[in-house]
Amino acid sequence: MNQPAPSPAAPAGGADLQDLITRTLQDGSAEDIVSIDLAGKSSIADTMIIASGRSSRHVGALAERLMLVLKRSGAPRLAVEGERQADWVLVDAGDVIVHLFRQETRLFYNLEKMWSALPAEAGAGA
Repeated sequence: MNQPAPSPAAPAGGADLQDLITRTLQDGSAEDIVSIDLAGKSSIADTMIIASGRSSRHVGALAERLMLVLKRSGAPRLAVEGERQADWVLVDAGDVIVHLFRQETRLFYNLEKMWSALPAEAGAGA
């Protein structure tokens, strides 16, 4: 028996938003999805999710798919940067910030290392 898709009427927040983003990226075949807890490290968001696409076209498609799902879910805040080049696309969904990279670009900027190694006191207010 087919189950109906969950209704996206209520805006996702916190862990629900993080789960929605992660599922959407997985469904789009994003690679190396990493979630970094920013609590106590920065006031910009609670969570940062980083993922890779196989090409600029794949990164752009992931960003487009993610924006569509977030809009349908009623995400209260949504902004996107870098869609044109799709080397590195930033999706700001309020409590969760998503960085989508081509693999080479991700290796160059290495955000995981920078944000994971940051002591709680040093990043406050960043």
